[in-house]
Amino acid sequence: MPKQILKAYKVRLYPNDEQQVFFAKSFGCTRFIWNKMLSDKVNHYKANKTILNNTPAQYKKEFEWLKEVDSLALANVQQNLRSAYKKFFEQGTGFPKFKKKGIKDSYTTNNQKGTVALTYNSVKLPKIGHIKAKIHRRINGLIKSATISATPSGKYFVSLLVETVVEPLPKTYSNIGIDLGLTNFIVLSDSTKVANPRFLSKLKDKLAREQKILAKRREVAKAQQRKLSDSRNYQKQKAKVAKVYEKITNQRLDFLHKLSFNIIKNHDVIAIEDLNIKGMVKNRKLAKAISDSSWSVFTIMLAYKAEWYDKALVKIDRWYPSSKTCSGCDYVLGKDDLKLSDRLWDCPRCLQTRDRDINASINILNQGLILVQQSKTVGAIGLA
Repeated sequence: MPKQILKAYKVRLYPNDEQQVFFAKSFGCTRFIWNKMLSDKVNHYKANKTILNNTPAQYKKEFEWLKEVDSLALANVQQNLRSAYKKFFEQGTGFPKFKKKGIKDSYTTNNQKGTVALTYNSVKLPKIGHIKAKIHRRINGLIKSATISATPSGKYFVSLLVETVVEPLPKTYSNIGIDLGLTNFIVLSDSTKVANPRFLSKLKDKLAREQKILAKRREVAKAQQRKLSDSRNYQKQKAKVAKVYEKITNQRLDFLHKLSFNIIKNHDVIAIEDLNIKGMVKNRKLAKAISDSSWSVFTIMLAYKAEWYDKALVKIDRWYPSSKTCSGCDYVLGKDDLKLSDRLWDCPRCLQTRDRDINASINILNQGLILVQQSKTVGAIGLA
């Protein structure tokens, strides 16, 4: 059965000078209203021990320039701040932070009766009209909202949230277990090994050179007692550094999207470990390598694509000893019997040599299939 989903499409924008000024105003106003509302909430709570229900509308009398931008953009700030507060109090996530200029500049507006629309080479937005765009693929469905953003390198993008319909992928009657790693990005239970592309490592020398030049430009501006914002050479070099980071990000996302879709397309049940990645990143020796691998992003991609295309993603308990359990006879090694450096080990019971990662992926698959079967049994009992 076709499924209705919300899907985001990212489109490059090419605004003219006037449109760039409008975007700068919008970024500034949404950042200001977030910081102002957050500051007032914090002060109100300190004084009264209650949460202040403030809205952007009440600030427009004092700050009339807020009327120059899209009112829906300000309303979405209120919604996002309310959501951040709710997550903090109910889920224990981090407290909302104040926003800084130039850090993730963006604003979100909603489509109301065609205020956000597409042509073959432009995107229409509220209060600004049509903006030249590069639309490289067909976008079908109802546009719900648009998030406009600017990158540190000076590029503009719009992310269109579209309500669309996807067809489930055909069943393959094939299941797979995935073991995440650093030497190999993933090892599959069919013995396939996907090498870790290490995008950050490949460009680290170029990044270091550009950052070194940036540091020199900073020192020159400091010696001349100029603000960094007034130093053209510093700003140009800052954009070059940002472009290197963008290249790393784009290469990584392209790799992850293609790999995750290929796995979803070719398998019905995908089993993977539920790793504590936040905790693992705290290890200073492994933090950079784990961050470069982007396991979290890969797992998220698998999750929503599995849901879209009617496949099953199963997460195995992080404490399950997948590497220490023999996939042939279920013998479990002792606590100190397997070191991180041991890539092969011999099972004392069945005397078979096991590849650490392939063995782990097979065990992950077997556990995943058990969990799938259990969920079907529980579902059948519930329907009885």
